[in-house]
Amino acid sequence: MNEEAPLLRRRTATSESQISNSRLYLAVFSAVLGNFSFGYSLVYSSPVLPKFKSPNADPLLRMDTNQAAWFGSIYSLGAATGGLGAMLLNDLIGRKMSIMMSALPSAAGYTLMGGAVNLWMLHVGRFLTGVAGGMTAASIPVYISEISHKKVRGALGSCPQITAVFGTLTLYALGLVVPWRWLAVAGSVPAVVMVVLLVFMPSSPRRLLSLGQEQKAEKALRWLRGSNYNTNIELSAIKHSINTQVKITWSQLAMPIYYRPILISVGMRFLQQMTGITPILVYLEPIFAKSNVSLEPRYAAAIVGVVRLFSVAVAASLMDRAGRKALLYVSSMLMFLSSLTLTMISHTTPCPAVNVTTLNHSLHAELGSTLQASQGTAVSLIPLISTVVFIFGYAMGWGPITWLLMSEVLPLVARGVASGLCVTVSWVTAFALTHAFTHMVDIYGLYVPYLMFTVVCVFCLLFNAVCIPETRKRSLEEIENYFRTGRTFTIRQNHPSVLTS
Repeated sequence: MNEEAPLLRRRTATSESQISNSRLYLAVFSAVLGNFSFGYSLVYSSPVLPKFKSPNADPLLRMDTNQAAWFGSIYSLGAATGGLGAMLLNDLIGRKMSIMMSALPSAAGYTLMGGAVNLWMLHVGRFLTGVAGGMTAASIPVYISEISHKKVRGALGSCPQITAVFGTLTLYALGLVVPWRWLAVAGSVPAVVMVVLLVFMPSSPRRLLSLGQEQKAEKALRWLRGSNYNTNIELSAIKHSINTQVKITWSQLAMPIYYRPILISVGMRFLQQMTGITPILVYLEPIFAKSNVSLEPRYAAAIVGVVRLFSVAVAASLMDRAGRKALLYVSSMLMFLSSLTLTMISHTTPCPAVNVTTLNHSLHAELGSTLQASQGTAVSLIPLISTVVFIFGYAMGWGPITWLLMSEVLPLVARGVASGLCVTVSWVTAFALTHAFTHMVDIYGLYVPYLMFTVVCVFCLLFNAVCIPETRKRSLEEIENYFRTGRTFTIRQNHPSVLTS
């Protein structure tokens, strides 16, 4: 074993040195266009809700507080439905076809919203775009993790979040100048382009091998890695992983190799939503208006979109350098500090007026107005800065890394169903929180939801410290072996625990 290990490492290094990732990048780009649509549709309500709640709105489309809460939150309910659908589709028709299928509810939803003449068309359209978002959220990270080489999987695994953020920023930017109906029309374009490109992309080699299609799997892997890549070693590792799997039963879910990664993935997606990211993004402009931010809310929202895009790009560059856990720690701390600041600001009462009886009345009035103006300007910037820091922190870690880790740690035999379960839990949580957010703000103001988000950030820190493993530069087979053995990433071919499940 000791004599064979250096030889195996040299053979692996030789094959890896001949990798060409250009086609892999094209395949990833084609897939993540679905995440662009997801990010775009998620925040569609932010610029259009003020128009629907305006007294000047079309009477047939005007919304009160309850209707606005449903319009903002029903997207998450649709995403949960899409996640449930992906549980079946991922294993039934494969990851790539599941992504392509998401274009159908996306196009139908945008068509309904773009041509809406009453409220039910708006709500149903928003629900359908949510279904598409749930399907892509469950399928795209798994597809990318299965076609990517371990040396670039971290960076490519953050691409779904980057393109989702870019879709959000595009919506904010277009919302400054484009009417809400044309915003819906524009939203259907990326989904159509995605389908056209994915037709020419390969299926996941792991998926093909699991179906016994070895020649197609070898052809797909060679297309992804380049014609000079030695596919034998990677295909052998994938086949070994598949051969050690058996059809999962309910009793086997009690085994650590299954329940630990599933619980970790579900826990990450639950905490990710409980940080409040979805209601903050969905109601960003109304939140800024209620916080009395000096900058016009739609421009403040665009600034947040730019910062979010920048921070996700930074996270992608650091993902395979700093590691997953380090970025999650930084992310949790930044979110905690910013949400704590927002909690205190939203609960702060105005300072009492200064009694300057000895001053001339006119001087007193002039000084008072100057102090009030300067104080108001400074205070009004704090919610914007704190929100920017919160979004920056989220996009540095708990945004992209939870997507990546979900696709990395879930066992192959249960990956399709388990990823759908994770997305469903995530979006059911998002629906409940987003729907309750509007009512909580109306009753208690922003203080109570911000306080809840602050407490959740503490749990994020603890969960990362205790539960999440470091998967940087580990192959999917090594990560699976970690949960199988409970102690090591190293795969030993003659170890009995590897040959049984």
